[in-house]
Amino acid sequence: MDIQLKRGIIDVCVLAAIKDGDSYGYKIIKDMKPYLELSESTLYTILKRLELSGMLTVYTSEHGGRLRKYYHITVAGLKRIEEFKNEWREVMSMYQFITKEGAKNE
Repeated sequence: MDIQLKRGIIDVCVLAAIKDGDSYGYKIIKDMKPYLELSESTLYTILKRLELSGMLTVYTSEHGGRLRKYYHITVAGLKRIEEFKNEWREVMSMYQFITKEGAKNE
């Protein structure tokens, strides 16, 4: 798979992992695990990129006597998920064209 395409898809997966509520790194990895293996170093690189692009905000909160970083999706992040859904419909349409069998061009 094209590395840029894969990177864009994984970014949207991370956004989707927190769209229903703020989350933290370990929980994001755990929530994504049934669908995608992601290392901590890869996740934190993605989270930083999404923060810098305005799709996430970050805050810290105490949990169990320690500070934990939480990630919150922004309106721009939610918009990116919707854009991705529309883009993916187009990709799927192209995929169906490429993989169609038995159809003849006349």
